Amino acid sequence: MEVGAAAEAEPLLPPRTWRAGRGLWRAGGGGARSATEDGTGADNDLYINQAIVFIEDAIQYRSINHRVDSKSLWLYRWYYSRTCQWILSLTITIILALAFLEKPSSLTITSDVRYRLPAWNPPCGLTESIELLCFLVFMVDVSVKSYLIGWEEFWKNKWLVAYILTLIVSLTDWIVSLSFFCTENVRIRRILRPFFLLQNSSMMKKTLKSINSTLPEMASVVLLLAVHLSLFTMFAMLLFARTKDGQQDKEWVGYFRNLPDSLTSLLVLLTTANNPDVMIPAYSMNRAYSIFFILFTVLGNLFLMNLLTAIIYNQFRGYLLKSVQSSLFRRRLGIRAAFEVLSSLREAPANAQQSYVSTGALLRVLQKVEMDSRCKQAIMRSLKMCSCDQLSAAQFQKLFEELDKDAIKQHPPSPEYQSRFMQKMQFACGHPYFGYLGNVVALANIVSICVVLVMDADKQPSERDDFFLGAINCFFILYYLLEMLLKILAMGLKRYLSYPSNRFDGLLTVILLVLEIATFAVYGFPHRGWRPEFMGLLSLWDMVRLVNMFIVFRFLRIIPNMKFMALVVTTLLDLVKNLRAFAGILLVVFYAFAITGIMLFKGVVVPLGNTSAVNTTYGNGTLQCGTYEQLEYWPNNFDDFAAAVVTLWDVMVVNNWQVFLEAFSRYSSPWAKIYFVTWWLISSVIWVNLFVALLLENFIHKWDRRCHREPLSDIEYQRTVELMFRDVLEEPTEEELMEKLHQHPHLQLFLFYTVSYSMKKLRGMNFGWNVAPRSLATFFSSIK
Repeated sequence: MEVGAAAEAEPLLPPRTWRAGRGLWRAGGGGARSATEDGTGADNDLYINQAIVFIEDAIQYRSINHRVDSKSLWLYRWYYSRTCQWILSLTITIILALAFLEKPSSLTITSDVRYRLPAWNPPCGLTESIELLCFLVFMVDVSVKSYLIGWEEFWKNKWLVAYILTLIVSLTDWIVSLSFFCTENVRIRRILRPFFLLQNSSMMKKTLKSINSTLPEMASVVLLLAVHLSLFTMFAMLLFARTKDGQQDKEWVGYFRNLPDSLTSLLVLLTTANNPDVMIPAYSMNRAYSIFFILFTVLGNLFLMNLLTAIIYNQFRGYLLKSVQSSLFRRRLGIRAAFEVLSSLREAPANAQQSYVSTGALLRVLQKVEMDSRCKQAIMRSLKMCSCDQLSAAQFQKLFEELDKDAIKQHPPSPEYQSRFMQKMQFACGHPYFGYLGNVVALANIVSICVVLVMDADKQPSERDDFFLGAINCFFILYYLLEMLLKILAMGLKRYLSYPSNRFDGLLTVILLVLEIATFAVYGFPHRGWRPEFMGLLSLWDMVRLVNMFIVFRFLRIIPNMKFMALVVTTLLDLVKNLRAFAGILLVVFYAFAITGIMLFKGVVVPLGNTSAVNTTYGNGTLQCGTYEQLEYWPNNFDDFAAAVVTLWDVMVVNNWQVFLEAFSRYSSPWAKIYFVTWWLISSVIWVNLFVALLLENFIHKWDRRCHREPLSDIEYQRTVELMFRDVLEEPTEEELMEKLHQHPHLQLFLFYTVSYSMKKLRGMNFGWNVAPRSLATFFSSIK
């Protein structure tokens, strides 16, 4: 607390004196500047720097509750500079990547336990030294963060408290690891590493908070699923109970021998992974048994699981909307805080009834603010078009609404030719029909390749004659080159490269041309009896195949010309851009479960040739169909981090995931099923449904915009998660912003809003409105 008090010696605004007619009051205070120093250059520089930081906070949706003295502002901007954030991101990446190098190392060609060679493991102290350097960076990070927000605010921030606790536990575990010379099997700090990624992303925190708020609603459906599963399990154990006839007991032996097996069989059936295998033994005896399995699948998979998807979409969208609403409030609060500090500059009129900011002061701020050049130019353009020299709070806020708009990219103009022939060429090559002709030619190229591949499918490499395929490839590549040059002639190089589809098309055309020239240089021009002889790194057949793969890939150029397909693709591309928070959370869960899986199941899977292998014996040396061993799933194990990640991915897809349940329960313990079922719930049920929710929201938003506005050929729109909800967000009121500013822990700001609000209170106490400014100043000095 003493450190916080020392840092507040230089407040956000110097204590204010009463300014008649404006409604702002400055009161003296200990350790603050005097009223005579209000107009000094140092004060103005401080106000400018504070406004710069507040605007940058608004741009990045950051909280403004941090120290605002001159030294702290410098430290704050340094911390959020690209260099520091890049170093922090690199440190997080390094400490997460250590899992691939640490013992058990993933540096082997294969993870198959039958063929895997002994992996190289780093000596004790190598990865630990890198880990210590990462911990030092994190300690600097948490120290700077804690100092900037102040110790009083630090104890209110649960993420920072958890950050310090995570570092303490990690360092303790690191010391224990060195004391045992890196021979211990359980390392707690490995499971905690994903926290460093989680706490560094505000969007991941918001997403996690939204998921946490959605859990109660999801729990009700999950409980209903559990009841559904339990009831049908009891029915199944009664329906398929053991009988005297061994032929009638196939269903009991295979799937419903006891309660754990019955629960597992029906849980897997809920994902349809073992359908119809689980039904066949009983169905072969009596077709009426199929009613039980069909009824269970319809109620569980079609109704309850899809109901869970609907609830997750509805609830998560609501909570995500709240998080985005809070982000909008942060942006508006940062802009308003910048306005208030700029209104204290000497240029502000002293006799105004409300606060104003001079346009010159705002221009000085904009020149130093780090923001998107498009937004900065738009704000400056609007500012220069404004005829007034002073900006009110509403005008100031409206200027920065440019931050909330779509990112618009306008394409450069086409060149203007004087020659009539060139003008006609430009018109013809720039016409949409010219692009359609290129699409038809690309389709003809694909069809010709397919015909040749079908004809040569059953031929040996020595029997193939690549003359026809080489000739048509040469023709089509020359056409692609001519088309690219004509488009550049019609549109100009800058305009041509401004379209992503043209960049994609042109890059593949250049690659195809280079490959074709290399083929001619090595094998000569296509001719009868062109044989795939090996010369150099690639055979002729390899070169032709490579060219054809690029040609097939190039056919994707048709997407921008098909409106609905283009809508789907742009939705996917926007989704990828906005998926960092969701992908980050999935990475955190993957990492934690992979490390846990290594601790639980490392080395439990061994080849059948090993005498200590399986606890069960196989009759006559044969393997049961559909088992881990018979399907040769040996590469799917938890013997190293990379193998564990792939195994978890295979379980998340839920295809044949019952094989992993059965195998690891047999190799280790029946309790292993809890690990895999928990992973299935978190990854396949919760995260996949959250992904579907975001995909639906993005697509619906794109579809609505498509219905209300026709896309313009020369303009591209890019949207973020915040802009996705922009149309349904509510603007914060003046009172809400002012109230929040007054709660700022380091902001000594006394505004017109407070004075007018207090005067209303005084009016209720029979003081009246016509109170002299001097008496009001005396009154507020006494209550301060």
